[in-house]
Amino acid sequence: MAKSADGEGGARLVWFRSDLRVMDNTALAEAATQSFAGKVYGVFFITVQQWREHDWGDPKIAFTLRSLHALQKNLAELGIPLLIFERDSFAEIPEALVAVAAQCSATSVYANHEYEVNERRRDERVAESLLEHGVSFLLFHDQTCLAPNDPELRTGKGDPYTVFTPFKKRFISLLEDRGMPSVRPRPQQRSAPEKPSELSYAPPLPDLFPALDLFEEEWPGGEREGLEALKKFSDSAISSYHEKRDYPWHPGTSRLSPYLAVGAISPRKCLAYAVRAGNDELSLEKSGPMVWASEIIWREFYRHVLLFQERVCKGRAFRESVDEAVEWRYDEEQFERWSSGMTGYPIIDAAMRQLNTTGWMHNRLRMVVAMFLTKHLLIDWRWGERYFNEKLVDADFASNNGGWQWSSSTGTDAQPYFRIFNPYSQSSRYDSKGEFIKTYCPELQGLSTASLHHPSEEEAKKAGYPLPMIEHEEGRDRALEAFGKD
Repeated sequence: MAKSADGEGGARLVWFRSDLRVMDNTALAEAATQSFAGKVYGVFFITVQQWREHDWGDPKIAFTLRSLHALQKNLAELGIPLLIFERDSFAEIPEALVAVAAQCSATSVYANHEYEVNERRRDERVAESLLEHGVSFLLFHDQTCLAPNDPELRTGKGDPYTVFTPFKKRFISLLEDRGMPSVRPRPQQRSAPEKPSELSYAPPLPDLFPALDLFEEEWPGGEREGLEALKKFSDSAISSYHEKRDYPWHPGTSRLSPYLAVGAISPRKCLAYAVRAGNDELSLEKSGPMVWASEIIWREFYRHVLLFQERVCKGRAFRESVDEAVEWRYDEEQFERWSSGMTGYPIIDAAMRQLNTTGWMHNRLRMVVAMFLTKHLLIDWRWGERYFNEKLVDADFASNNGGWQWSSSTGTDAQPYFRIFNPYSQSSRYDSKGEFIKTYCPELQGLSTASLHHPSEEEAKKAGYPLPMIEHEEGRDRALEAFGKD
């Protein structure tokens, strides 16, 4: 998308989207440079109807709005008013932005790129509308450490990467040559301009969205909470992350995914912490800081994929031949048992109950439950992807889609269908004492540790717990046959 020259003499308007922070926000930093002495405003459009169409559930919407409220306060401290409006859909935003720019006497609008198809098309329409009214539109790469369209972030043939490991190696190589991406500081405080009185702002957030406090105790929104969580993780768990991250009963992960999903913290800030903890070096070694850095690079990779493989934004598979070869099942009763945590596999059920009651699920368990749904039950991965989007406080399209397609073997995986997790062995390995299972499946607390992972028929009936929906070997064999048709 073309960028036009910044207008002279007018105010600047920063359009916030998935970047709800003031520190290391590229568009904000560019708009509020020390060299610019004019007025700076922020704007945000709450589009609940559009978010619902994108399968956002109450947990993600509530967390986004809490983070938005925190952003408004943080910007006010800098003398930058955040103007919040309610609209139904993306289609209304071009006209709305033109009106806001006019009322603020803004000659330029600054924003950070979003890479999903609908968002890119929205921005194209916005650019056309603004330019028709003499307002420049400047977009910056900010969601990633390296821009997904970086011409040097390519294979040897010059193609976009479709496999993670070579992408990661190239990513690290580029940063070795260029140095770590800079982390932009908070803009300096300035005199606050008055909010235009002619505009019709959104109602108070609790009135607009009554479920605003959903999971608030566990997931308080905003940049300061995200930065505090990052510091806590860096001070305590990052050094042992490679050893502890797979155990759902242990607080060994960062739990920063909700803050990254709404942009309350930047990936560059996270990578800087990882490198600092890794002796100031980014490498392929398997230490705690570097394994966590690898997770940040996975996040970058999935944005790279959705930018260049546009079909994944449209409900289509990365590996379409695999997706078309598998005869997916659409059994609503079995899907309901999976989604409510009543499959008869304790580790699966505990994980789904964790999701339903906290808005979050441990990362290893996301793979385990996704593989169970798509391999053991052969239910279409899109059903699971949508359910996660609706239930996760950290719902993020690129990462969620990438994870579900990886687990269902329709995604970026060089050996598609050979990977079928055994829920029993996953359970006994990563929750050996059953601490996680007992937390979310309290009806099984009276069982011995060995039985917690695989209750007998008699033990299950006595505990009021369901029998397995399908035996592991039967599900595995059926999946191998179904995927082997490709």
